[in-house]
Amino acid sequence: MALSDWLAFLFVSLFVTFTPGPAVLLAVSNSLSVGPARAMISSLGNAVGLLLVSTAATAGLGVVLQTSATAFLVLKLLGAGYLVYLGIRQWRSGGAMFAEASGAQARASTPAWRLFGNGLTVALTNPKAILFFTALFPQFMHAGAGAAQQFVMLTVTFAGCAVFAHAVYVLLARSVKGRLAEPRRSRLLNRVFGGSFVVLGVSLLGLRSKAA
Repeated sequence: MALSDWLAFLFVSLFVTFTPGPAVLLAVSNSLSVGPARAMISSLGNAVGLLLVSTAATAGLGVVLQTSATAFLVLKLLGAGYLVYLGIRQWRSGGAMFAEASGAQARASTPAWRLFGNGLTVALTNPKAILFFTALFPQFMHAGAGAAQQFVMLTVTFAGCAVFAHAVYVLLARSVKGRLAEPRRSRLLNRVFGGSFVVLGVSLLGLRSKAA
């Protein structure tokens, strides 16, 4: 792959990964509730999910989702349902989640596997990601060159950009956490995050496949 092509893909990847979405929202929420270091566990789970999604897209799942209305609907409902679940859980957590006094307890009580699993699930249940990889990768892959090497380079680049973007958001969120210790503010922020997850989940229901 030519350096100019890789740099173009890098620019597109940074733009996409820095655009707020479910994974970014999850990273910020985790940063405020369990701290930056543990929040990155979820981001690593999301990166692994992106690797699996890109592999599935390359293997033809993206084409299946574009041609099978049933397959697209099932994945869409799973993704929307999971985001709505995260939103309801965040909304109902009240004002304690972001409070400084509960920070140590939250860090100790949230297992790493759950944080990793949340990030992984958000990536795997987002049909936008599969369709995105299906549409984007062919624009940067060249026939006649090593397809496997190109695929690995593009996938690792995108996943790396996602982790980098999440790290930036996590640190920004951490820098303002002290201002959110007041229960009323933390309760309001929980509801903002919870409502945002629900809105993102409902927005997935508006996606349509080419077969729909």
